[in-house]
Amino acid sequence: MLLNLSNHPSNLWAENQIAEARKLYGGIIDLQFPAIPPEANEKYIADLAERYKTDCIKLISQSNDQNNAVHIMGEQTFCFSLITKLIQSGITCVASTTDRNSTELGNVKTSNFEFTRFREYKFVSISKA
Repeated sequence: MLLNLSNHPSNLWAENQIAEARKLYGGIIDLQFPAIPPEANEKYIADLAERYKTDCIKLISQSNDQNNAVHIMGEQTFCFSLITKLIQSGITCVASTTDRNSTELGNVKTSNFEFTRFREYKFVSISKA
């Protein structure tokens, strides 16, 4: 199962993104991404991430799908906190990647984003030379 924790409900995804999600993870469940006030402090973010971690783990534990992941994209400090907690709990987290196609007409720039793939969030160790 793929838990979609973003501001983009899966029913609005392009067909190729839905097909890839189903191929890799089976079912898709949308979770409402929280509205995070810009004045929220780090404790607020950590507590919110902890609540969402608990919810994600509960939903994944009920999944019958072989592969499970959380698709998470949104406010960066919340995502970082939640992704860290989920990965430490053994939960795969992914982002969707896109090709951006832009056109400009006068002062108006229009961007169209086309889904390319899901990419896993990973902790990478950097070796010193």
